Amino acid sequence: MNPSDADYVAYVQGRIPALRRLAYHLCGDAHHADDLVQETIAKLYTAWSRISAADGLDQYTRTTLVRAFLDDRRRGWWRVRLFDAVPEHAGPPPSGAEDRVLLRAALDKVPPRQQAVLVLRFLHDLPVAEVARLVGCSEGTVKSQTAHGLATMRRLLVTWSSPSPDRVP
Repeated sequence: MNPSDADYVAYVQGRIPALRRLAYHLCGDAHHADDLVQETIAKLYTAWSRISAADGLDQYTRTTLVRAFLDDRRRGWWRVRLFDAVPEHAGPPPSGAEDRVLLRAALDKVPPRQQAVLVLRFLHDLPVAEVARLVGCSEGTVKSQTAHGLATMRRLLVTWSSPSPDRVP
């Protein structure tokens, strides 16, 4: 292993937990999150000789992950199901799971760019300028996407909170 590869491995090992957390927040599925992280670290490896000495390596890596998520949502391959039904989860859901399920379901109904903006702004507490850079748009677009995404989520959550047998579509 050459020194450059050792630096890459050390960097990736240190960043994987944060990348997995971001990927999971973006897509809401642990397996899909792992796929996004894998795609991100593969792209990072191919560019490592060019970017390893750059100052904004963490920002480059996050940007790559967010764009992989957005590209993935545009492709739609993830909608292909290999099984007729989702395997059952083992054990009872943790406390507060119903609220998390409702929030995740509402977040999944928001368009991908709005979803990415909401996750980066509110779950990862990034400033508007950083989100704009990661998503590849202006700060004004981040603000409007945030407003539209929150309005959609509020509307969905109000609709689903009405007393009906099927709260989540």
